[in-house]
Amino acid sequence: MKWHLGSFLCLGYLGVAWASSTSNVVDSSYADPCAAIANETWVSPQEARKCFGSFPVDPDIKANIIEVLNKSLAFHASVNYQRQAPPPFEDIHEDVHGDLARISSQDYSSDFDLHLETVHALKRLVDGHCFYMNLCYDSLYTTYLPIPLALLTDELGVQHVHVAPEAFKISSTEFGEELKFWQDALPEELRGKLELLSGAEVLSIDGETPFATVNASAVQTGRMQAFGTRQNMFFSSYGRTEAGWVYHFGDFAAQSLPLKDSVALTLRIQSGSDIAFANLPYRSRLSSSVEPWTNASTFWANNCLATNSTNGVNLYAKPNVVVDSGERPQQPFIDPALVRARLRKHHKNELFDASMAQNIELPAEMTPSSPLNGSSGVAQFYMLNASVTDAPTGVLMLGSFSASSFNELQSSLLDGLKNLKTEGAEQLIVDVTNNGGGYICIAHWLHRIIAGPRGTTVPQAGLQTQTRASPLAQLIVKHIAGGADPENLLLYNPLNWEYANNTPIPGEEDWLQPPVRKTVNGVEDMFSQRLGDECQPFEMDPPAEPLFDSNKVVIISNGRCASSCSLFSISMAKREGATTVVVGGKDDVPQQYCGVVGGQSIRFPNIDTEIKASELAFSAPLCRDHTLAPPDFITNSLHGVTWRLGFGIDDPLEPEEWQDHPADVNFPLTADIVNKPVAIWERVAKTLL
Repeated sequence: MKWHLGSFLCLGYLGVAWASSTSNVVDSSYADPCAAIANETWVSPQEARKCFGSFPVDPDIKANIIEVLNKSLAFHASVNYQRQAPPPFEDIHEDVHGDLARISSQDYSSDFDLHLETVHALKRLVDGHCFYMNLCYDSLYTTYLPIPLALLTDELGVQHVHVAPEAFKISSTEFGEELKFWQDALPEELRGKLELLSGAEVLSIDGETPFATVNASAVQTGRMQAFGTRQNMFFSSYGRTEAGWVYHFGDFAAQSLPLKDSVALTLRIQSGSDIAFANLPYRSRLSSSVEPWTNASTFWANNCLATNSTNGVNLYAKPNVVVDSGERPQQPFIDPALVRARLRKHHKNELFDASMAQNIELPAEMTPSSPLNGSSGVAQFYMLNASVTDAPTGVLMLGSFSASSFNELQSSLLDGLKNLKTEGAEQLIVDVTNNGGGYICIAHWLHRIIAGPRGTTVPQAGLQTQTRASPLAQLIVKHIAGGADPENLLLYNPLNWEYANNTPIPGEEDWLQPPVRKTVNGVEDMFSQRLGDECQPFEMDPPAEPLFDSNKVVIISNGRCASSCSLFSISMAKREGATTVVVGGKDDVPQQYCGVVGGQSIRFPNIDTEIKASELAFSAPLCRDHTLAPPDFITNSLHGVTWRLGFGIDDPLEPEEWQDHPADVNFPLTADIVNKPVAIWERVAKTLL
C-alpha cells in the first residue's frame, strides 16, 4: 500500500484510512468484477463500471472528502463569483458549498456514484483550476471511439460535423490490433471498412442533431468558461508537448470516465450520397500509470488510497520522523535573522485537464517540419513559405507556458524570436492551441520581449492580483510574519510579494491585514490588498527594443488558451492591439480567445503544506484539529483552486476572469486544413496579414 506517515499526523484519520483499506471492498462470496478485468488493457466501459461500482460508500471516506473540499475551498478566490457569473458567462451559477451539503446528506448506492456527484459539483464551477478528481476512477481508463470528429466548413460557407478526415490514420496507428474490434462491430455493409467513415458527414448522434449532443457535452464538461470553447473541445485538435506534436481526440471520442457504452450514428459517406447507420461501441483502455491489481481488495489498496503526493508536509519537520504516542515532532531551531531572505519563485497558473493527458502522436504528414534554431520542447519556431504571404511571416507554436526547465523555456523564447527576425520575419503568428498555461513569469516575459519596454510592460507586464483572505489564510500569514517560515519556503511568506506600486513587502508584514471586504453576489467576502509584479527584474535581460510590431501579431487557438496563456493573450490583445483568432468555432456562437484566466492556481498539497509548515497543524499534540484546517485526504484524490485572481484591464476594479474576451476572428476550418498546423498558419497569414 502507498502510505506515508507524514501524511497522517492525526491518529484519528490514520485509523480511518487503514480501516477503509480493508472494509471498503466487495464481499468475496460474490463474483469479483475487478478480478474479472485485472491485467486487461482493453475492456468494455460496462466492465470498468462494474468494478468501480462494486465498492460501497464508506461514511468515513465520504465525510473526509466533503470536509477537505469544504475547507480547502476557503482558499478558492472565485467561489462567490461563481454563484452567478456576469455576461458573457451567465450560465455559470454554482453554489458549491450548498451542493456539498446536499451530497453529504444524500445516500448513494456506491462509492463511484458518490464520486460522480462530487466531481460534477465542482465541474459546475466551469473552472479548470478548481477541480476534484480521484485517481481510483478518473483517467484510470480512457474510453475511446476510433472516429474523432471535426466541425468543417464547406465551399458554400456552411458548417457540418464530420468524422475527421485523418480519423482512420490516427486510430489504426494508435490502437493497433484493437481496431479489429471496431471493424467487426460495423454493420454488414461496412464491416471491415472503417476507413470509409473518415471524412463522412455526421447527420445524427443517438437520434439527435449533432449539435444537440455537442451542446449537452458543453454543459457537462466544465473546465472552460466560454460555452463556445466547451463546444470546440468536443472536436479533435492538435497540440505541442515537450516530447513532440500530439493529437487530441476531443470529448466525443476520448473520455476520462467509462460512462458511455456505445453511440448510434447516421452518416453520409463521403464517397457518395449514401446514408449509413452505425452503432459503434466505446472501448476503455487502461492507463499505463495504474498500479496492477488482482481483485477488488488489491485494486482498492493499490489505486484508491492516499499516496506520498496526495497531501502536504511540514517542511520544517525532521526527516523520517516517526510519530508515536504523545510525542510531538520537534522543530529545528533556525535563527530567522540569518536565513530569512527574498527568493525568486516560479509560480504557476495552470489548467488541470485529464482529457489532455493522452499523448497520441500527430501523424508525420500533418506535423510541421524544419523548426528553426531556438526551438526547444513546447516552443517551436517556423518561417512560412514566402509565396504564401505578402510579408515574411514567422510562427511560434507554444504548446504550454510550462516546461521541465524554466530557464530553458525563457531563453528558448528569446532565441527563437530573435532567429525569426534574423530570417526576415516582419509578422508573427503565435499558435497557443490547447495551451493550458504554466509559469506566470513566462507569460510576462513573452509579452515584454515581443512588445518591448513601454508603460504596458515595465515595471509590470501582467495583471495586478489579489488572493482571498479567509480566516485560515489570515492565521497562516500571521504565523509566517511572526517568523514561522524562516527559510521563506511558503507561498504566504510576505517576502514573495510586491505592493501594488511594485515595491517589495517586508518579511515581517502581515500583508493580509486589514482584509479588503467585498460583497460578491450578495455574499460578504474578504480579499488581500492588491499585489504588484513579482517577475521583474527578469532573471534574463530582455531586448531594449520590441521584437515585433504588436499590430502585426496574430494569436490563434481553438479557444483553449487558459491560465498563464490567458494572461499573455489578454495583455497582448487589450494592451498591445494583437489580433486574436479562434479556429473552427461554430459560426453563430460568440468565440472567446481564452478559456479561463485566474491569476495563480495551486493544489491541495500546497494548501496543506502551508498549514502544516506554519505550525497551525500542531494546535494539539499529534492531531491537526484546528477547526478551520482541512484534514488529510485518505483517498487518492486531487483538488485544485484558483489562489489569486488578476484585476481586469477594461475594468480594473473587477477580476479579468469575468470580463469579455471576444475573438477578433472566428476562422473556418475546411477539410484540407483541419488539424494541419502549417496549412492553418498559411491560410490565416494569407487571409489576415
